[in-house]
Amino acid sequence: MDMKIFERITLFAAAAILFAACQELPAYLTGERIVARVGDAELTAAEVGSSVPSSLGGADSAAFADLYVNRWVKRMLKVQEAEELFSDAASDIDKQVEEYRQSLLVRKVDQYYVDRGIDTLFTADDIRSYYETHASDFVLDRTLVKGRVVRFPESYRQAMKLYTLMSSPSADKQRDFAEICTKNDFHLVDRTSSWVDYSEFLSELPVAGAMGASLLKTGKVQNLRDTRSIYYFEITDILRPGDRIPLERLTQTIRRILFNARQNDIIRAHEEELYRAAEERRDVTIYDNKD
Repeated sequence: MDMKIFERITLFAAAAILFAACQELPAYLTGERIVARVGDAELTAAEVGSSVPSSLGGADSAAFADLYVNRWVKRMLKVQEAEELFSDAASDIDKQVEEYRQSLLVRKVDQYYVDRGIDTLFTADDIRSYYETHASDFVLDRTLVKGRVVRFPESYRQAMKLYTLMSSPSADKQRDFAEICTKNDFHLVDRTSSWVDYSEFLSELPVAGAMGASLLKTGKVQNLRDTRSIYYFEITDILRPGDRIPLERLTQTIRRILFNARQNDIIRAHEEELYRAAEERRDVTIYDNKD
């Protein structure tokens, strides 16, 4: 198709849309009136109208419809050119299209039965049972720690008292420690109840290079300082590469695994049901072509 024909198609479509905009675009963009044609392909007003967002009106909707028609014309010109250039591959393209159509239909029917039958509730016992059964699948590739860090100004005069309280095993002393931190607005990061990557823990400290390896130990409160602050920190637990990943970090992952397993069970069960029913109706024949 040459440019003059293309220009006439586009001008025709634009004129029709502008005419409609002067009246009432929504009323025009209904019915089967042809607004553009490329070869045997036709574009109706209703098709254009269904593409216009409901939030647009007046001149905006007319402009959007004009753009839609223009793109449709160019797309159909490319389709026609492709059909001419690749006519020898037409059967292969048709096969790919049919395979894609079938895949879409299969996915839709699988999802239909999954939505109807799946139980999305997983108990803590379900999750722990899977975790214990598949222990070898969950191995750490990094160091995890539990611990806490407090940062306070170098000018604080009761640093030794704070250190003593933090080091004490007494619950009362630990409450006093927390109260002092809160009262003085010290920066306190407490990760003693959950695992954290060691690199994340170190990010709270003035540590550079390989220094972090020498700090990886439990049993006492350690201290560091920079030009403005003092840091007290304590590592209470350590998991190293090769240890099992703690369950608390895997709950959502295992939940997804269990969901996928249930989903696959539903799909396989439905496939078997379909197959048995088809065999009973004698709708399925598998020929032995080995001989």
